Order: sequence, then structure tokens, then C-alpha cells
Amino acid sequence: MELPKTEKIWRNGALIPWDDAKIHVLSHVVSYGSAVFEGIRCYETAQGPAIFRLRPHMQRLLNSAHIYRMEVPFGLDALCQAALDLVSANKLAACYIRPIVLRGYGRMGVDPQGCPVDVYLACWEWGKYLGEEAMRSGVDICISSWNRPAPNTLPQMAKAAANYMNSQLIHMEAVVNGYAEGLALDVSGYVSEGSGENVFVVMNGTVYTPPVANSALPGITRDSVFTICRDLGIPIAEQMIPREMLYIADEVFFSGTAAEITPIRSVDRIKIGAGSRGPVAKRIQEEFFALTSGSKPDRHGWLSPVSVPSGAAAR
Repeated sequence: MELPKTEKIWRNGALIPWDDAKIHVLSHVVSYGSAVFEGIRCYETAQGPAIFRLRPHMQRLLNSAHIYRMEVPFGLDALCQAALDLVSANKLAACYIRPIVLRGYGRMGVDPQGCPVDVYLACWEWGKYLGEEAMRSGVDICISSWNRPAPNTLPQMAKAAANYMNSQLIHMEAVVNGYAEGLALDVSGYVSEGSGENVFVVMNGTVYTPPVANSALPGITRDSVFTICRDLGIPIAEQMIPREMLYIADEVFFSGTAAEITPIRSVDRIKIGAGSRGPVAKRIQEEFFALTSGSKPDRHGWLSPVSVPSGAAAR
């Protein structure tokens, strides 16, 4: 998918033209992957655009930077305001927001100290990550031959750019072999997560998901699923999940900012349940979209409204 351009990108406190957001080829991030980032959705509601769970996302960005000893020159409130200002400036009704903290141009070598830390926020229009039909019918996935990194190698609680080299291998392998997505195991052979999604398993009415100790990112949408399940009276728990549990599950589904709530209809060509979206995933999915669209009251304070400039129609 070609990246659709918008007018403005936020860089180190100022809005600049999209085409001016450039870095030097010898910036530290290019050679060494020294960046952390976020993915955040802004949804269209009857009251105007609203960013989903903005503060938790920006806090996770700061946490990721802290793990990698990156001193971010902006606090939580400033980053949240930057996201609101960016969406407003680009006059978007709905979009995907990408904050990035990176080590820029200054020194060469593994040691990043001395390189400036730059902060960018971009946004653009983006639809359903795995497709509209996937939301209704589910997707076919495979267990990847690539594992998630072992503990004490690359910290998986940080949403770091370097981690996504592993994700690329997982996703490319799946697509080449005719699947929509790959699912990785951890170093011990337990279910971890997709290339960019958390995974949930439904058995006998209870929803299970791997703990973050299984090399899974502490997803913001993952956390939202926990809250929605509690709201709906659906039992939910963290549990180590062996591979074969996927095959005999009643339902399996992904969660993530990009994937939102995406059912999984087969794993390794083995049909899961009825081979389509199951009733538990459907209930969670419908509640999720009701909350993000504003069609139900924002009872958890998950939406941050964006002020659209006077006289400007969001597109």
C-alpha cells in the first residue's frame, strides 16, 4: 500500500511540511535501528475526530525510550497535545498516527551517546490492516518458523524499531506461503504474538492470552480487550498457551492498533471452531467499535477529541 501524504508532520515541537521531514543517511537510527515508536488510531465519531487511548500510547512511547536510555525532550502532556494538533492541522476525520523517537545525526558507532534524540509525529489515512472482509470472516494464519527473541536479548516491552526486523521475517514468510499473517512462538515454544498483534484464544467461554513474559508486547488494544471482557462479563485470563491449544480452541483472534479486533479462522490450515468469526470475538469486536466510534458513551475515557479548525471540513 502506497503511503498517502498529508500536509504536516510534527518535528521537535513544530509543524513542518510533509516533504521536509528528512534525516541524514548516516543518522544513528539508519545503521543501528535506534528508534522507538507507536501506532495510534484516530476514529471518526459523530462529534468529530477522536484519538483512541492517546495517553497510554504516549506513555508507552516514553517507557520504550527510557528502556533504551533515550532522553526525550518532551513530556507526556506535550506529546499528547502534539498528536491533537497534528490531526487538526491535517484536517483528517480518521487516521493512523505514528510517533517516532530516534537517534539522529552526530556520531557513528554502536555507542549512541552524543547523537541527538529527535521526535517526529506523522499521520495519514489508513483502513483495516488485514482487510474489511477479515473483520467479518477471519483470516488464515500460520505458526512462524521464526521465534520471538529470548528474554534478556531485545526487550519486548519496548516498542523498538529493531524488534520489527523479527516481525518482518514472520510476516514475509507467512505471506509468501499464502497466509494473511504469521504467529510467533517464544524461545520455549509457547505462543507469543503475531508480527504486530497480540493473540487471544477462547475455550469454553473463557478468553486467554499469553503473558508479556512470553515475549509479547503489552498492547494497548490488548489491555482494552481485558476491560471490554470484564464489562461484558466474559472471563479472561493470562496463561501460557501451548501451540496445540490453538488448534482445539473454540475461537482465536488478534488485537492491535492496526489489526483492531481480527478473528482467525484457521491456523496452519487447521480450521478453528466453525472456521469463521466466533460469537465471543463478535461481541468484543462490536463493543470495541461501538466505543471507538462514539456510538456508545465513552465510559472509560478512551477518546481524546480533536478540535477541527473553524471552517475546515475534515476529510
